[in-house]
Amino acid sequence: MERLLNDQIVKQIEGAFHQLKQPVQMLFFGSGKDCEYCADARQLLEEVAAVNDKISLKIYDIQTDKDIAEKYNVDKFPAIVIAAKDSEQISNLGIQFSGVPSGHEFSMLVNDLLLVSNRDSGLSPAVREFLKNLSQPVLLQVFVTPT
Repeated sequence: MERLLNDQIVKQIEGAFHQLKQPVQMLFFGSGKDCEYCADARQLLEEVAAVNDKISLKIYDIQTDKDIAEKYNVDKFPAIVIAAKDSEQISNLGIQFSGVPSGHEFSMLVNDLLLVSNRDSGLSPAVREFLKNLSQPVLLQVFVTPT
C-alpha cells in the first residue's frame, strides 16, 4: 500500500514532535462495513504514530467495541480521539475528529497531539478562570468541510 505521508511531510512532523513531552494515545474508531474513508484514516494515523514513540494508537471497531465508543462519546466513524496517556491510564480530554483529518485538518491533528502531550491548552488565565465558573456542561463542535 502506498504511503499517505511523503518524506518531506514526515520530516516536518518529526521536527514538530521534538516538542512532545508526555505520551499521547490516539484511539481510532472505524468499521469494516460501509465505511468509505476508514482505511485511509487508519493508515494516516498509523503513519503518524510511527513517527514518534510518544504517540501510540489503538484501533477499535465501532460496532464490536460499542462500550469503548460510548465511553469516549464516539457516535460517528471514522473517528479519532486524542487522549492523554499516563502509564496505563488514558484520560479523555474531549478532543475528537470525525472523518479523515486531511488538508488543514491534518495540521490541527498534529497541533492537538502537541497540546495533549504538553498537558496545556494554551488558554490565557482569564479564559481558564471563565471556564472554571461555568455552571452547566457546554458542547462545542466545530465542523469543517473542504471547499
